[in-house]
Amino acid sequence: MRSPALRHVLTHLITPLLMCVGMGLAYMGAFVTPEPHHLPVAVVGTTPRAMVFAQTVKDTAGDKLDVRTVATRADAVELLKSREVTGAYVPSARTPELLVASAASDMGATAVERVFTPVAAEQGLPLKITDVAEPVSDDPTGQGLFFLLIAVSIGSYASVAALGAAGAALPMRIRALLALGVSAVVGGIGTLLAGPVFRLAHHDLASLFGMAWLYSAGILVIGVGLHTFLKRWTTLAMMVLFVMLNFTSSGGLFRPELQNGFFGTLHAFWNGAGFVEGIRSLLYFGDDGLGRNVWTLVVWLLAGLVVTGIAALYERPRHARHAAGHGETAAAQPVTALTAPTTRAASDALRTPADQAKARAEAEEELEEEVEETVGV
Repeated sequence: MRSPALRHVLTHLITPLLMCVGMGLAYMGAFVTPEPHHLPVAVVGTTPRAMVFAQTVKDTAGDKLDVRTVATRADAVELLKSREVTGAYVPSARTPELLVASAASDMGATAVERVFTPVAAEQGLPLKITDVAEPVSDDPTGQGLFFLLIAVSIGSYASVAALGAAGAALPMRIRALLALGVSAVVGGIGTLLAGPVFRLAHHDLASLFGMAWLYSAGILVIGVGLHTFLKRWTTLAMMVLFVMLNFTSSGGLFRPELQNGFFGTLHAFWNGAGFVEGIRSLLYFGDDGLGRNVWTLVVWLLAGLVVTGIAALYERPRHARHAAGHGETAAAQPVTALTAPTTRAASDALRTPADQAKARAEAEEELEEEVEETVGV
C-alpha cells in the first residue's frame, strides 16, 4: 500500500471491526437461541406414581431437563430458594401446582412454565403457579441487576482508558491507588442507581456498595496493569474480558442452563456472574451463596493486583531512565541567581535532533493511543 496515511487509517480501523465481530459472536451466540440444557427441576412426591411421572418427564425432555423427586412441598421450596432447582411441580388430581423463583431468573421461570403447562393441560387441569421468591415491584422482571452490571462495568473499563492514556507517566503505585479510588466512586454511583434512584434494592445498600466496589476494583486494576503491555489494544482486551464474555455469562438475562456449555461454564467463575448472583443472594435469598460470590470477586481483584505488580516491575527500568534523563538535563543547565527561568524551547535546544524526533514520535503515539481508546470506549 503506497499511501502511508491510508495505511495508518486502515490500521486504526482494525480495533472497531474486531469489536463488531466479537460483540456479534458473543451476544448472538449467548442470547439469540436460549434452550434448556440440563435445566434442574423437581417433582414433589415419593409414591410410585410420582416416580413414574418424574421419569416420564425426564424421558420426554431428554437432556433438556434434569429431574429429581423430593418428599414434600417444603423441600421443593428450600431447593428453589437455594437455587438448586429452577422449578418444582406438585402433582394433584385437582389443581397441580408449579413452584418457581422468578427473582433467581425470570427467563428460567418462564422456561419451566412452558415445560409443565402442557403436562397439566393433557390432564385437563388448570396449573397453579406460585412464585416463592418474587423480585421487588420496582424491578418486576429482576433484570434490573443486569443493567446495573452494565453501568458499573462501563464506568470501570472506560476509566481504565483514562488512567492508561492520560496517566501513563505516573508511577504504577499512583495509578493503582487511583484505580482503587475511582472504583469506589463507580461503586457509589452504582449503589445510588440501585437504591434511591431506581429502587432495585430496598435494603443492604452498604453491602451492595461493597460488592460493586470489589467488582469495579477488579476490572480497574486488571486494566491498568494490562495497559503497560497492550497499550492501545487495552480497550479491545477489556471489552473482550468484561463485555463480550462478561455480560453474556453473568446470568443477568439467561441462567447458564438456558445457554450453551461455553457461557454456562464461564458463569461458574467469571466476575460478572459473581456480581449479579451475589447481589441476588443479598437481596432475595437470605445471603445463600453470597460468600462464594464475594470470594469470586476477591480472586479477580487479587489477580488484578498481581498484574499491576508485574507491570510495575516491567516499568521500573523505563522510569529509572526517564528520571536519569531529567537529572542530566537539570545538571546541564547553569544554576545561578541571575539565570532566567528555563523555557521549554531552551530545554528542547539541549536535545539532539534525534532526541527531539523521538520525543515528537512518542507524543504523537500517545495522542493516537488516547484517541483510539476513547473511540473504543
